[in-house]
Amino acid sequence: MDKLNKNALRAGAVTAGTALMLLMSSPAFANTRDDGDDPGPGLSVVETLGLYLVLPIVLFLVIAGLVVATDKSRKTQS
Repeated sequence: MDKLNKNALRAGAVTAGTALMLLMSSPAFANTRDDGDDPGPGLSVVETLGLYLVLPIVLFLVIAGLVVATDKSRKTQS
């Protein structure tokens, strides 16, 4: 068996094993309540976009700005 066939066999075995594990895992039954489960109100579209889109972009820009502002490797020209 050459190396290509061994790699293909290994990839097939990993894929089959992963698929089997996903099929055998029990689903999360979201329609049954657990003891002490008290979900709050849902997010609006604006809140969702702000939390998952705008906030990460703003945090990235703030961190990148701090890194650039505190960069010691650049030489100041005088």
